[in-house]
Formats: sequence, structure tokens, C-alpha cells
Amino acid sequence: MFDGYDSCSEDTSSSSSSEESEEEVAPLPSNLPIIKNNGQVYTYPDGKSGMATCEMCGMVGVRDAFYSKTKRFCSVSCSRSYSSNSKKASILARLQVTGKPPTKKAKVLQKQPLVAKLAAYAQYQATLQNQAKTKSVAVSMEGFSWGNYISSNSFIAAPVTCFKHAPMGTCWGDISENVRVEVPNTDCSLPTKVFWIAGIVKLAGYNALLRYEGFENDSGLDFWCNICGSDIHPVGWCAASGKPLVPPRTIQHKYTNWKAFLVKRLTGAKTLPPDFSQKVSESMQYPFKPCMRVEVVDKRHLCRTRVAVVESVIGGRLRLVYEESEDRTDDFWCHMHSPLIHHIGWSRSIGHRFKRSDITKKQDGHFDTPPHLFAKVKEVDQSGEWFKEGMKLEAIDPLNLSTICVATIRKVLADGFLMIGIDGSEAADGSDWFCYHATSPSIFPVGFCEINMIELTPPRGYTKLPFKWFDYLRETGSIAAPVKLFNKDVPNHGFRVGMKLEAVDLMEPRLICVATVTRIIHRLLRIHFDGWEEEYDQWVDCESPDLYPVGWCQLTGYQLQPPASQSSRESQSGSSKQKKKAKSQQYKGHKKMTTLQLKEELIDGEDYNFLQGASDQESNGSANFYIKQEP
Repeated sequence: MFDGYDSCSEDTSSSSSSEESEEEVAPLPSNLPIIKNNGQVYTYPDGKSGMATCEMCGMVGVRDAFYSKTKRFCSVSCSRSYSSNSKKASILARLQVTGKPPTKKAKVLQKQPLVAKLAAYAQYQATLQNQAKTKSVAVSMEGFSWGNYISSNSFIAAPVTCFKHAPMGTCWGDISENVRVEVPNTDCSLPTKVFWIAGIVKLAGYNALLRYEGFENDSGLDFWCNICGSDIHPVGWCAASGKPLVPPRTIQHKYTNWKAFLVKRLTGAKTLPPDFSQKVSESMQYPFKPCMRVEVVDKRHLCRTRVAVVESVIGGRLRLVYEESEDRTDDFWCHMHSPLIHHIGWSRSIGHRFKRSDITKKQDGHFDTPPHLFAKVKEVDQSGEWFKEGMKLEAIDPLNLSTICVATIRKVLADGFLMIGIDGSEAADGSDWFCYHATSPSIFPVGFCEINMIELTPPRGYTKLPFKWFDYLRETGSIAAPVKLFNKDVPNHGFRVGMKLEAVDLMEPRLICVATVTRIIHRLLRIHFDGWEEEYDQWVDCESPDLYPVGWCQLTGYQLQPPASQSSRESQSGSSKQKKKAKSQQYKGHKKMTTLQLKEELIDGEDYNFLQGASDQESNGSANFYIKQEP
């Protein structure tokens, strides 16, 4: 019978030819000396040398820690390599006698000076250390488990129904705790794949903590899995498919009549809809295809758009390559419902700046994306009272999404679109203006931050601190954009403070990270990236297509960035996050005037009820925040 040792033993074929028999010796302690700086070798009290030099790699070390009876090698591998190389050298020598030129291996096998050997060994050790570091980073990323992370910290995750753009977001149904499913039975020694029934103990996005039926309160074999995975089936699937239901080996002895047990346990229980897997498959079909052409924001000049081509589609996220990129490395990531992409011709239709491509004709296979595939914006009436150039407002800074800044409407475009500039940091040519729609959840009326206790970032270089809107409007001769023109809709989004999710780092949009909701103001969410400092947080709308349920990356095959450790944060010191940090430090302002002051100086009672949001503890995503209070 296989005893488990043969498969683990090392190949001894090469060592059998060695003249020296090998013996196991304790590893070399790190505190033992290798060689003195002056080149002298340690000796024992009796005068015998206590050091030895490895005949394979040239390493100098304590003789007692060396291998073989004659202490010729510093390790087992060196001993075996020496024996193997001796054979090779002999063969190469015979080949040279026949007149054939020496090979590279033969040259390497020639004896080298001790100094060269030591240098080569030092380089070899450095390589091993670098490989170990790389491997540890890879293991930390691949080894992250949402299940362990949530269970060990008692976290909760945002439900799938919070993400209407995600797979199953609109048809999740009544999937909840205590729903029964049929899953593979891993506690079984049978050679074929068998199944058993399990119940959902806890839900975390797409992930579910399952417990086999019959374990009652025993959580010893509980396991996490993605409920949308191919191995999860509704109760009854095995019977319909001819698959065996076999109880786990650990509890086989508990009941003699398992059929009667299951009938009793499953009577009145809920399970997945019979077409659940079909719905999952259908919800993961995306209309955008490679080679489609779109207009997308120019990541180097936010004020304009460029033509880009869909390179790939993963879970509805598009990798767009700018059309003029010859090596196809100049790319941009966004969701297919992102407000940053539009159909070909959109810029011209609304008067938006557009970078014309040097490519005079479409490349083979590329075609314009049908306009109906893009996200629709709410129609607005610009004929009456409307936004005007020069009006002041508050806006999320697209270059530093952790801040809401003093901003100005720089240009009014068609179809309700506005060009916004951040006061105090605008380029002279307006190249950093950003396009927001009038209904965008990223722009706010004057006073929004103060009333909702959000730190407002004043214009760069503004010296009259603390910043006061009333004084600033008077000094600049400006007026505030009317409150009634802003978006007042707040959906019942279902998010709560503390919920976990997967979120795009919009400053590096190819990355999706482990994240937490830390604040909720109306429909505005403060997203914190686990393991990073708060200055890297981002303000995101509750319906943003850049937020996903726990388990989305696993479901779609996208790489998830785990929570940052201290070492990884330090390794990012030269990354874009540090640049963002420097900018945020320049923009930071002081605490502002009280809510009562602002209300009296700037805002009437009706507008105040719109601006004021619930506290983080009371916020529940309902539309009641904007209802005018009757006297």
C-alpha cells in the first residue's frame, strides 16, 4: 500500500555515484561566522581549522555544518551537483578529444578562483532572495480569501441587489440564509464525483458560507463558495440529472434512513430557481464586442475625447485602446455603462472638444458602436432657468476623487452637459476642465459640503481661511448655481456603513480592490480601500458601475487586489497614489463655518431641506432626505 513517502522522497540516482555518503546535519545557524574581514579562518581550541570551503560553490563556512564525511560540500544539493557535473565534465572531455569544440557547459565547469566563486554565490543568493520576495507577493495576492476575511473579522457585505449593473443584480430574488442547494460532497472517499445538500449559513455578495445537511450546529466542515458557480445547483438537480446524493463521511453514522431525513429537512425549505444557472449565464452576456469604436475621455487631457477601440470585455468592463496607439499599450479601462464613453459623433453633437485621429480611415474589422448600447442620460429642459457660465458650485475633483472642491461652470454644452473647472487649479487653456451632465451625482449646490459635514477643498492659494462661500462669491463677483437645477433623486440603494464590496480604483482604473463603505450622504458613498490611508478614499455614486459585489472578480475572472499590507504600501511610494497624496495635501482646507451661519447667509429654507442629508448612522438611502418639511 502507498505509504506517502515514495512520492515525497528525493531522486537519489545522482547521489549514488558519489564517493561520499551524505548525512543529515542541522542547518547552519545564522549567527555563526562565515569568514573574518581580515581573511583569517576560525580555529578550534585544539588548533584544528574550524572552517571549510565548498568544492562546488566555493562558500566558506563552519566545517561541522558541512555535508559528507569529509566535509567537502556546504549542502546536499552541492554534493549531488558536484557528482553530476563531474560526469558531465568527463563526457565533455571525451568529446573534446574527438576534436569537437568545447561547449558553454564545459567552459562553465572549468575551475574558477575562490573570489569568483564567492561573487557568483553572492549573486545567486541575491537572486534567490528576490525570487522569494516575488513569490511572497504572488502568494499574498492569490491567497486572499473573501470568506476568511469576512469570517475572521465578522464583516458584512453589500447585497447583490445593490448593484443593478452587475450579473444577477436585477434578478437575485429571494436568495438568502437557509436556502438549500446541491453541491459536490468533498467529505467523501468515492472515486466519482458525488453531491450532497447544503444550506446557506451566511451570504456575502455572490459568496455563500455553506453547511452540509446533517451537521446541525457543527461548523467544522463549513465552506465558502460562489453561489453563481457551475457546481451550485437547486435541490432536485441531482435527481433530474442522475447524479448520486451521498452523505458526508463524517456524519454517515448519524442516521440509518437518510432519505427520510432529507424529506423531513427539506419540506417547506427554499432552494434556487430551476433556471438560476441560465439566468446567471444570460446576465453575463455583454453587447459590447472587440473592435467596436467609441469616443472616450482623453486621460491626458480631460477636456476632450478621443476615438478608442474595444480590445477586450471582462464582466462588462472594457479595455479600450486609443486608436492612434501603434503598440496598443495606450489604453483606458471603464465599464460599458460608464459616463466617460459615448458613441462616435457624440462630441460634435453637443459641442465637446474632440481630438481628431490621424488615421484617415477605419482599420480593418473596426466598426462604430451602435448608439443605443450606451448609458442614457436624463433629458433636461434648458429653455427656462438654466446653468450659466461663471456660476459657482461644488464638484468632486476628477483628478483627486477623495475631495469635493470649489468649482465653476466654464461652458454650457448641448443636451444638459457642462464643462466644469476646479477653482485655483485650472490650466490656462482649460485642458483640465471636465464634462459633467447637469444630473450628475458628482456636482452639488453651494453649501452641500458644509451642511453635510464634508470637508470642502478651497481654491489653491486662497488665503482667507476658514473659507466662507458668502465672502468668496462677493469677492469673485459670482453667483451660486440655483439649487433646484441639481439632481434630487435618491434611490433606495440598500448600502450601509461598514459594508464590504469590490471597487475600482478610479485613479488607476484597471485595478479592482477590496473596499468598504465608510460614509453615506444621500446617494453619495465614501469608499475606503482596505489597507490604505483615508486620503486615498473616493467619493462614488451609489449607482456607479465601478462598484461590484463581493465575489464579482472571482465570477468574471478579473484579478482582485487584496488589502494592502504595510510593505506593499511602502513599495507604492513612487506610484500614482503618492502623487495623489501630494495633491490632496496641497488642496486641504480648514474647517468651515457652522451650518447655522451658512443657512442664514446663503440659503433659504426650501433649498436647505434639499441640501441637508441624514447622518451616517441614520442614512438609509431613502428619498425622504429631499422632502420639504412642512411648518
